[in-house]
Amino acid sequence: MDKQYVVGVDMGGTNTVFGIVDARGNVLSKSAVKTSTHMDVNLYIDDIYNELIKLIDDVGGISKIKGIGVGAPNGNFYTGNIEFAPNLNWKGVIPFAKLMSEKFSVPAVLTNDANAAAIGEMTYGAARGMKNFIMITLGTGVGSGIVIDGKLVYGHDGFAGELGHTCSVRYNGRLCGCGRTGCLEAYASANGVARTAREIMETSKEESLLRNIPAESITSKDVHDAAVQGDKVALEIFEYTGKILGEALSDFVAFSAPEAFILFGGLTKAGDYILKPIVEHMEKNLLALWQGKIKVLFSDLKEADAAVLGASALAWEI
Repeated sequence: MDKQYVVGVDMGGTNTVFGIVDARGNVLSKSAVKTSTHMDVNLYIDDIYNELIKLIDDVGGISKIKGIGVGAPNGNFYTGNIEFAPNLNWKGVIPFAKLMSEKFSVPAVLTNDANAAAIGEMTYGAARGMKNFIMITLGTGVGSGIVIDGKLVYGHDGFAGELGHTCSVRYNGRLCGCGRTGCLEAYASANGVARTAREIMETSKEESLLRNIPAESITSKDVHDAAVQGDKVALEIFEYTGKILGEALSDFVAFSAPEAFILFGGLTKAGDYILKPIVEHMEKNLLALWQGKIKVLFSDLKEADAAVLGASALAWEI
């Protein structure tokens, strides 16, 4: 039978990972190319083609591929375009889905990377069977995908769901990469945790394992490693981060009453160090009618496969 597989493409600012996925959500094979080294998007697609066609040939050729799904920064599901992505070399509006479809001679569809993660979670992960949930990706930034009544919310222009750039978490707070101040992303991302670490180290005299690391080099992983050893400063950093994120989640409940928040990304490796304060402060700030009703879960998907699976789930709908 033809059309037994789809391709999932996860485009990051530095690297692009792609793989062949079967109907059961198994990633059969994967490869990657550099995103950041290509100044010309056509040369970048050529590079993807040269690597991906090897994987396609291994499963029987292009006739076996139903379609290609792409998760990309500033990806617009409605248009198939990447639009004004600040962390990519190609500026302006790039008709990426069209270019990929023409290159491979199969249909291609594209969406925002966090939306792709939400689709993957709904299809293969912790949100299976849920019709109302919000996916929160906690990586270099904070992304989100909102599902209401079983449908991903795209809004009128394809860009709905930028919860990482809600800026009421701290009015006139930290400068965010988007150019505004006080965004959730500036506090609850991996970069935000590192910034909190540097701020606390500057204002506190508390002994900490983190003082053995140059301040500008501290990462969220360093904070986790210190927390595991009972480091008071590291635990304070996670408490502060969890408080801000938990308060933000309580606000998000008010507009869509989700069954659950699904958390995904590198910051979730901190486990209960981050989860407990998130849940505590979310519950504390919820309206009484929602208290005790909203689950906060970590993703069920393997981090190495999740983004590819999310993107590939789009392609089954083509």
